[in-house]
Amino acid sequence: MLQSTPAAAQDVQSQKSGRYFAHPQAQYFAVGKVDKDQVQSYTQRKGQELAVSERWLAPNLGYEN
Repeated sequence: MLQSTPAAAQDVQSQKSGRYFAHPQAQYFAVGKVDKDQVQSYTQRKGQELAVSERWLAPNLGYEN
């Protein structure tokens, strides 16, 4: 049973609850690996060092750093 606190927050025991919706015509897709030019662009926009971006994005990199 889903219960809420007086402030409309979920109680601790029900924090992992959720509502999931689906549609029979829904189409799902996978996102590919990230190339170096994309990481460089992201790094510039974030204003951080390339090594920091590569560390955080390591599982998604499409190249060896």
